[in-house]
Amino acid sequence: LFLAVCAVGIGGTFQYGYNVSIINAPTQHIHKFLNETWTSRYHKELNPDLLTFLWSVIASIFSLGGLCGALIGGSMAIRLGRKGALLTNNIIAILACILMGISFPTGLFELLIVGRFLIGINSGIGICVQPLYIGEIAPKHLRGGMAMGTSIFLTGGILTGQIIGLRELLGGETYWPLLLSSSCFPAFAQLLFLPWFPESPRYLLIDRGDELRCAKALKRFHGSSEYRREMEDIQRECFALDGEKPKKPWQLFTDRGVRWQLITVIVMTMGQQLSGINAIYFYATYIFEQAGISAEKIPYVTLGTGACECLTALTCGLLIDYVGRRYLIIGGYLLMTLWSIVLTFSLTYQELYSWVPYVSMTSIFAFILSFGLGPGGITNTLTAELFIQSSRPAAYMIGGTISWISFFTIGMLFPFIVNGLKQYCFLVFLLECSLVAAFIFLVIPETKNKSFLEIKKEFHKLNFGRN
Repeated sequence: LFLAVCAVGIGGTFQYGYNVSIINAPTQHIHKFLNETWTSRYHKELNPDLLTFLWSVIASIFSLGGLCGALIGGSMAIRLGRKGALLTNNIIAILACILMGISFPTGLFELLIVGRFLIGINSGIGICVQPLYIGEIAPKHLRGGMAMGTSIFLTGGILTGQIIGLRELLGGETYWPLLLSSSCFPAFAQLLFLPWFPESPRYLLIDRGDELRCAKALKRFHGSSEYRREMEDIQRECFALDGEKPKKPWQLFTDRGVRWQLITVIVMTMGQQLSGINAIYFYATYIFEQAGISAEKIPYVTLGTGACECLTALTCGLLIDYVGRRYLIIGGYLLMTLWSIVLTFSLTYQELYSWVPYVSMTSIFAFILSFGLGPGGITNTLTAELFIQSSRPAAYMIGGTISWISFFTIGMLFPFIVNGLKQYCFLVFLLECSLVAAFIFLVIPETKNKSFLEIKKEFHKLNFGRN
């Protein structure tokens, strides 16, 4: 089970985290490449406004690709199987890496744009199908910890991207095409390791009706003596579904039986993206400068933020099946609310005392730790747990679409929010975090150690009233 999580993670959410973080290091080198290419092609200087526009397209088309990936990820998981969808997804990643790698020698910056779009599609599919596979192979007493593999590999990808992007490694001017095309290595790793693992047993029995392969897969994952309990659980769910086919995303919106589960996924996904974590990363450089850290050393201090997220994802993975989902996610949002207040005050009085920038710096790390401990990891875990087999792929498509739209929107609007509100932007995030915490407290039941059918029964009262 542990090795299966690693095999799906390396080509799944690792790619998302890695490709989000590696684009920051070569910014100046890509600007230079765009200028030189434009000059040699059109024999005139590239307009600064057009340069900014081209760079924005290269950076943000990744999220547009992610949105497309989220829209097709669920359908691929139904048609090709969870494992089949993940293996096919690597072909997209390898093609993207080839295009980004040859953009510099060919002098075609358009290939860079297409490559970033394709790697976005790869990330969108990965972030949709990976938690689906992990959630379906995990026994209920380990489901939380295993589902945290999604978050652990995502934060591991961010940290790896920050390290590889250092100027001593591939962040230098000469190597930036190699840096952008280095995401082919996780793709090759998954193509090498994932074929050794079985398809999701739930998919085999419920969607394909293949009881023999399901039993064989369960024996591989749970051992010959333990697999029967899981088999009975899957058969119960199969019987309850009574031959119901996988639903399309739009069918979930009209299904009263999943109304509150769907509202929960939408609120939690938007809450995660709009929680202020992007604001923290935006402000990090400024705060580190105020604390007296030189510009050359800031990339190394930024590594600390990536390490923080990775560490909390691991901690959350260890705690989730003991503490429960509700306590961790509500606690995470409430702590983020607290650190938003501290940051607003410390950024307001930054110039007043020499020690205030250090309070801001501590708050940044504390905010990231709080995010990783709750919203960062548990949002994806709960999406897998709140739905039964026929609704789960569609729920991930909806959750993924909301996530990528929120990610793109905050990327576009965020600079205006910061310019308009300055440090008071954290008051907006404070309000958002406290409202999401209140919603989770009032609506979401604890899902620890419960089967998918038991969780469905918990929501039955909310969806249909007391009767």
